[in-house]
Amino acid sequence: MTSTVKGPASYFPSIEKKYGRPVAEWKELIRSSPLTKHMELVAWLKTEHGLGHGHANALVAHTLAEAGEK
Repeated sequence: MTSTVKGPASYFPSIEKKYGRPVAEWKELIRSSPLTKHMELVAWLKTEHGLGHGHANALVAHTLAEAGEK
């Protein structure tokens, strides 16, 4: 039985399909940004890269969670 992906990662397939970049590339952009706050990063992804709010939020939340940040 396969488990359903939940949380921010559930957005990843649609992010890759819509924006044409792998999630790993988006995460690297987030990690390399001089910005550190969640909403600053979300706003940056929206304005500079054209992501929708939900997609940007999911990427930032997942990336910061991996780094042990909030």
